[in-house]
Amino acid sequence: MKYSKFFKAVIVSAIFLTTATGALAQISTDAKLQYNKGIDYYQLGQFEQAASCFKQAVELDPNYIDAYYNLGSILEYLKQDDAALAVFKQIILRKPDDYEAVYKAAVLSKKVGEDAKAKMYLSLIPQESSFSGKARQLEATLNPADDPEPQMDEYKPQTFQDMNPGSLSNGTYEDISSPTGLVTDNQGNLYVAGFSDNTIYKIGPENKKIVYIKSEKIDGPIGIAIDKDSNIYIANYNKDNVLRFDRNGEITEIVTGVQKPYCLHITGDLLFISSQGSNSIVRYKIK
Repeated sequence: MKYSKFFKAVIVSAIFLTTATGALAQISTDAKLQYNKGIDYYQLGQFEQAASCFKQAVELDPNYIDAYYNLGSILEYLKQDDAALAVFKQIILRKPDDYEAVYKAAVLSKKVGEDAKAKMYLSLIPQESSFSGKARQLEATLNPADDPEPQMDEYKPQTFQDMNPGSLSNGTYEDISSPTGLVTDNQGNLYVAGFSDNTIYKIGPENKKIVYIKSEKIDGPIGIAIDKDSNIYIANYNKDNVLRFDRNGEITEIVTGVQKPYCLHITGDLLFISSQGSNSIVRYKIK
């Protein structure tokens, strides 16, 4: 069960916090600690402190859905509707079939006076969803006549704009902050470095984008590469080093002192790094 009856009893105005049981195994330890602190603050009625902890949890692990949900719910309770809506959008981006989050986004859109956007969110909820009834009730209260129809692409988790219907040969992946390096793996996933937000994005074969790597160690990622064991290497331009992200989610600094590392290339067990700051190429054995 996603929600705790105890939490429902604490705040009558329907702030439903998830207890995060089943998904914790894949969440980083530091993020779990912040999440649990948030629960403790919540139980004490210290909602702003709880929100701060949940925010830190998602910063530590950008795919921590339960922490997003709790953060959004508390922000809504604190009447910070715009901020709450932004949080629920993050859930939809990562898990587009979380129709509870989609419904909450519709509710919050109505609260901030964007009825057309609320209607758009409601249209994403299928008839077989348990939230379908609530969605239809909310839809009946909307008056989108004076609100310009939003562009659906702004909210779709898919970021691929197909320029050739029926084919994926031509198109554009959009809404990536300052994209630099990119690489693909054998499963058809595309990894893209976002320079300005220090993020590595992953776009799967189904064309859904997620935040894949986010760490304080990353500062100005440019070139990226992947080896046969699916380890990802990142040219950390502003830190003059190269990082390795392994299949266990660990980020390790493997090469230091490279002046402004730019492009990466792997062949066999050798990693080649272009050093823009020293006008040279660095060769490093990765095994």
